Amino acid sequence: MNRDLNLRRRYWRDRLMLLLLGIGTVLALLVLFLVMGYALVNGVAALNWDFFTKDMKPPGETGGGLRQAIVGTIIVDGLGLLLALPIGIAAGSLLAEYPDHPLTPPIRTLADTLNGMPAILKGLVVFVLIVKPMGTFSGFAGAVALGFIMVPIITRATEGVLTLVPKEIREAGLALGLPRWRVILSLILPAARAGIVTGVILAFARAAGEAAPLLFTSFGNPFLTTDPLKPMDTLPLRLFQFAISPYADWHRQAWAAGLVLFALIVLASALARWATRRRL
Repeated sequence: MNRDLNLRRRYWRDRLMLLLLGIGTVLALLVLFLVMGYALVNGVAALNWDFFTKDMKPPGETGGGLRQAIVGTIIVDGLGLLLALPIGIAAGSLLAEYPDHPLTPPIRTLADTLNGMPAILKGLVVFVLIVKPMGTFSGFAGAVALGFIMVPIITRATEGVLTLVPKEIREAGLALGLPRWRVILSLILPAARAGIVTGVILAFARAAGEAAPLLFTSFGNPFLTTDPLKPMDTLPLRLFQFAISPYADWHRQAWAAGLVLFALIVLASALARWATRRRL
């Protein structure tokens, strides 16, 4: 009798937790759909051919587009990811595979500090280290600032997924006479590829929407440029500047910029997932 009562309690407890998880998932998706729906309603009118093929108009003039910001976003975010990816994966591998290394404690502390630091401070650091010595704002400086945002996220994500890889894989590689670095490179990292890609996507999405560090680094540019050593526009930066402007047309374009930015992040995530599945 007691056993049947126990089983019944466990069953209903399990049902209750599933119900709570379902409610939480629905609420999270509801917020996402509300935000995206509101952005779609307000920004869809500005999404036309000119928006993707023309640069912005001067203040007070209607029309134009954000071609320079779209191209700049792809360049700055892509360059930032290229800078952050090897550093983050290398640091995460060191934390997970060499826990007794003397560099492990300071790297973990630095990663946690950078992860908790406001993004605008990272932009100020890059302003002092790169913008002032170069004497000009640049897309490269913006990429470094975004890299500062991505590195700690990739580092801790890589460390987390590598610790989940079974130790038998390490032992098998070492038993074959492979050096430790070769085991990590050829066995451990491929085994954790899906988790690492997830961490990279999260880091990229986190950095792609930042405007604050770009105010002090890439600065913005109303004209199209592909030179990363010159001031460069990005969608988050232009969205911020349009949102605080007094012009209704710029407000519509700001909502449209948010939609395009969201689409770029989703597209990058889908491509990363597709590439990972192809190689698994």
